[in-house]
Amino acid sequence: MSASPLPKRKKVTLHTLQAMHARQEPIAMITAHDFPSAHVADHAGMDMILVGDSLAMVALGLADTSEVTLDDMLLHCKSVARGATAAFVVGDLPMGSYEVSLEQAVQSAIRLIKEGHVHAVKLEGGVDMAPTIKRITTAGIPVLAHIGLTPQRQNALGGFRVQGKSTSSALRLLADAKAVQEAGAFGVVLEAVPAEVAALVTKQLQIPTIGIGAGNGCSGQVLVQIDMAGNFPPGRKIPKFVKQFGNVWAEMARAIDLYRVEVKDRSYPAPEHTYPMPKEELAEFERCIAEDSSGSTPRS
Repeated sequence: MSASPLPKRKKVTLHTLQAMHARQEPIAMITAHDFPSAHVADHAGMDMILVGDSLAMVALGLADTSEVTLDDMLLHCKSVARGATAAFVVGDLPMGSYEVSLEQAVQSAIRLIKEGHVHAVKLEGGVDMAPTIKRITTAGIPVLAHIGLTPQRQNALGGFRVQGKSTSSALRLLADAKAVQEAGAFGVVLEAVPAEVAALVTKQLQIPTIGIGAGNGCSGQVLVQIDMAGNFPPGRKIPKFVKQFGNVWAEMARAIDLYRVEVKDRSYPAPEHTYPMPKEELAEFERCIAEDSSGSTPRS
């Protein structure tokens, strides 16, 4: 059975998310990168929508997230904001837009809020980024932290590797989580972390954790919409933690192929897809053309 659209709902706010966490209701979050993907996510009842820098790969065809710019993010945030009327929208601060200084970080965050029309920003890093989180939240901007596997730092991490697999690594993850909480983050994404570690870290915090490849012991989950909906052809490598809930690629390929066939055999457009002209007007138009072709001057 296909999911039915939810009835019109109230706007999800930071208070809404905190109340959900207090009553241990899982938070459903998904990425979106443009108006259509935001519109369907909002219509399907997502609590949170993330305009992730993963749009570098899924929307712009870039090699990795490090190539996306703040201007890119602003354009996509604005598009998503137009499509999401109820969900709480978070925009990613891309690599290079917040690491140089606290002032740079605040300025970038302000642009995402004012120009991108998102409700909060997300940035990667734990203990080292705590001062930045504190400075941004002091400016009145909600921050969602991101620890564990941090894709913007994949080169420093030796690639896309699971984090927290050893005791020392798990302790560093816990220290990062507590640091971002203390700095004022309203929540924290845990990416590519053993489920048991993520569950234990979650229990140590007063803020919600949003898992991606971190098991169901987190306070909520997030996935890249393009991956979970199956927007790419078979054979594309996706992370182990992604469950493909649909096959958008197959449906789009079927529809577009059928369109091509019907264009070629002229069965599309059919009469029902065209705009009729009164027969007497058509006859007069044809007469005018005939007179013009024979050298006569058509009537005005």
